[in-house]
Amino acid sequence: MTLRTTTPYQIGLCLITVLALSACGEKKTELGQGSSEVTGSAGPAGAKGASKSLTQCSAPVATLAMVENPNGYTLQSSYNLPTSPVPLIRLLAQQSGCFRVVDRASGLKSVIQEQDLQAQGIIRKNTTVHKGKGYEAQYTMIPSLTFSESHAGGGIGAIMGMIPFLKNFTGYAEKVTFKEAQVALLLTDNETTEQIAAATGAAKSTDLGMGGLSFGAGGGGLGAGWSNTNEAKVIVAAFLDAHNKLVSQVQQLQSKELPPAVPKK
Repeated sequence: MTLRTTTPYQIGLCLITVLALSACGEKKTELGQGSSEVTGSAGPAGAKGASKSLTQCSAPVATLAMVENPNGYTLQSSYNLPTSPVPLIRLLAQQSGCFRVVDRASGLKSVIQEQDLQAQGIIRKNTTVHKGKGYEAQYTMIPSLTFSESHAGGGIGAIMGMIPFLKNFTGYAEKVTFKEAQVALLLTDNETTEQIAAATGAAKSTDLGMGGLSFGAGGGGLGAGWSNTNEAKVIVAAFLDAHNKLVSQVQQLQSKELPPAVPKK
């Protein structure tokens, strides 16, 4: 897959159109060969409202735990982004149908708390939360994320200055920035400790710096800070890109012995 690029000349033309019409085309994020978004839900009913670009498996191959990158993530706090991309990746993993996702974060802490309360006699004796019922994580996935932003005003301004009807608008070029996210997903077998798959992903967009308008920025429905800024949308697209590449490797794995599925009505 190749990332499409936007030339300074095209940005200059779109910039003047924005000034005249207060709009500049459709919002998209440059991901592989087309724009994508991460949205919808996952659960007993399957993936609902998932991106059409999401690569899926016909059946899960293992249970999976997501863990935070011990080295953290390279982000700028001024973007007001969530501190962790793990919830986003958990949604992707469950929507793909390649994994049964087990919680090793806040959900696990709540389970332990309920068991402690039962042991102390605080909650009812016939509780449905018992020790020894948890599922093991057969695989572990670790994400990495680097987000960068660079100003592109100089080159765009120079080109606009060469076009007579754009000369008076070169100052607006200083507001244009390129936003790019580089991510990776590493998959480890918890039985053997072997890293069995890895994938990188990337996405970028061009922000005109005018009311949030941009080339790129495909929408997304994740909420919690993952869909309301151009920076977040680029990160979402990059993880979708990495996920799809990882799934092509996962589809070659032999399925592990899985625990019973969640009972349905």
